[in-house]
Amino acid sequence: MAGQIVKKGSKTWLVRIFLGRDTNGKRKYFSKVIHGTKKNADTYLTAKLREKDLGTFVEPAAMPLSEFLDRWLEEIAKPRVRQSTYSSYEMMLRLYIKPKLGMKRLSDVQAHDIQKVYGEMRRTGLSSRTVRYAHNVLSSAFKQAIKWQMLIRNPCDVCELPRLEKTEMKYFSPDEVSKFLSKAKADKYCLVFLLALETGMRPEEYLAIQWKDIDLESGVVSVRRALVWNRKGGGFRFEEPKTSKSRRSIPLSGSIVTALKVHRRNYLAEKMKLGSDYANLDLVFSTEIGTPISSVNLRNRHFKPIVTKAELSEIRLYDLRHTSATMLLASGVSPKVVSERLGHSSVVLTLDTYSHVIPAMQTDATTRLEKMMFGT
Repeated sequence: MAGQIVKKGSKTWLVRIFLGRDTNGKRKYFSKVIHGTKKNADTYLTAKLREKDLGTFVEPAAMPLSEFLDRWLEEIAKPRVRQSTYSSYEMMLRLYIKPKLGMKRLSDVQAHDIQKVYGEMRRTGLSSRTVRYAHNVLSSAFKQAIKWQMLIRNPCDVCELPRLEKTEMKYFSPDEVSKFLSKAKADKYCLVFLLALETGMRPEEYLAIQWKDIDLESGVVSVRRALVWNRKGGGFRFEEPKTSKSRRSIPLSGSIVTALKVHRRNYLAEKMKLGSDYANLDLVFSTEIGTPISSVNLRNRHFKPIVTKAELSEIRLYDLRHTSATMLLASGVSPKVVSERLGHSSVVLTLDTYSHVIPAMQTDATTRLEKMMFGT
């Protein structure tokens, strides 16, 4: 008999479905207790037998969600994503998902359970972007559970997500850039800020540049790696750039090339002076002993003091990238060129990120068209 219903109480029924025999010849059953009427149990049994006939039946996984998520992180996420991305996945699950749902059986997690977690995250002040990120990580894990035939459907699919809040982008105007650079001249890392503004590179990219990445004769810098600091245990490592488009070459101005040549002479002199005490990492920008510069230290000990001295509104170190892109687009440079310079995956991403520049670009386009049409 493929299935049977056994009465266990006045309104309690045990549904059993025969699943075949294991490797030792022992009979295997799927069992489920149904509370309600006999009709409720009949309906459940009929539905499960139909799934069995269609080949879509999945035996509910008894594994706790926390244990499954650890397995997913180790076996699926870790080999596929960058270490920094893996760390962010692990943190999202450890801080927001496991404390609330970790002890539940994987097969028992329902959409309303997940929705409740998202609501609590918002009530504690977390941004909609953080909630959406946690959702994407959890949903990816559930998709793998379906592939492993541990679940029939993904409970994240029917969850409602908070509206993505558009945060106001911060950047320096051309006048503010001039004020910033006038105060940055006295800082030993002034050239770092100049390169950041000219190239639009990410901090983890320009702090990972080695001398072999710069062709001083042709005036080109190539982005080939990113500097990542370990959250656990300290230390650093070099990784592949964020995306395939992030591997790119960017032309340098004559002013930057001249400054880099002077900087290289100083670098070689310092390296020779310290000898074996100097870290042989070939970094263009480094500490006094040749080790990588921490972006946190660069921000707190150099960038922020310069911003304060220049009496400018506070922005992030990363916002020098936004400043570079905004100035390029505002000056009429093609969005396609800017997109390639920034290492964006598409022009659409560039235009969406810097939509605040679009109105000015449209006005400029109208003015240029008027001149061509009417000569005024």
